[in-house]
Amino acid sequence: MFGSRFMPCQECGASVDRTGTGSHECEPERRADYQMFGLRDEVAQLEAGVHRYLTTATGRFESWLAARKVRGRT
Repeated sequence: MFGSRFMPCQECGASVDRTGTGSHECEPERRADYQMFGLRDEVAQLEAGVHRYLTTATGRFESWLAARKVRGRT
């Protein structure tokens, strides 16, 4: 079986030529996007957890209090 000439970079996911002698340098923005893609399930769980919290009595109070502070009515 033939192996692929290109493999994804472990840090940023970019397709890197395995046979090339040139070094690969990850772009910071691409690395951040790749890491966020890897964390997408955890981000979704966090969002769901925050939504659940905000539906509780304590969460509703915290939301009301934060809105009041933003409006300058502390």
